[in-house]
Amino acid sequence: MSSQPTPGPAEHAAPAGAADPSEPRSLRIEDWLTVIVMALLALITFANVIVRYFTDSSFAWTEEISVFLMIVLALVAGSAAVARDRHIRIEFFCESGSAVRRRRLAQLGALLVALLFAVIAVLSVRVVWDDWRFEETSPGIGVPQWWYSAWLPVLSLLIAWRAIGLLVRRTRQSDVEYLIDEAGDDGNGEPRP
Repeated sequence: MSSQPTPGPAEHAAPAGAADPSEPRSLRIEDWLTVIVMALLALITFANVIVRYFTDSSFAWTEEISVFLMIVLALVAGSAAVARDRHIRIEFFCESGSAVRRRRLAQLGALLVALLFAVIAVLSVRVVWDDWRFEETSPGIGVPQWWYSAWLPVLSLLIAWRAIGLLVRRTRQSDVEYLIDEAGDDGNGEPRP
């Protein structure tokens, strides 16, 4: 019987500030944008609830701004999910097969995501151009519609850029490195925090 306790997973885990080496360092942009957008959504909703409670009416602009912020939040979170390789996939195909097959499917997935969002970015530029050219205004508060639609090509390009980065990382990895990265451990058999 041993007198010393066996070390737990917390003692083997990386320090709290340590970054995942397979993850891009510049993800702080998406993380901070997510925090800012969530804070704005909470403040707008809270202000609208307070005004509605005391005056039995609401701000007219809150719904329009909230919908815009939720779309921005979805695209920014999508960018972070792609960069972290946490996007939706069919596990039956991704989890089965050899390491080569799994890595090739990950590369194919990253390539298709990059192509899809590049196409969305190109096509949405036309939408922004039409909104600007025809001087469309938003239905709720009457601001130029392109103020909202201009963010779709920008954030779609960000997602495409993150997918290309993921494709490059997956291409540079060996099959063993990919499997270790996919398993989510630190190489010593211990899960990453």
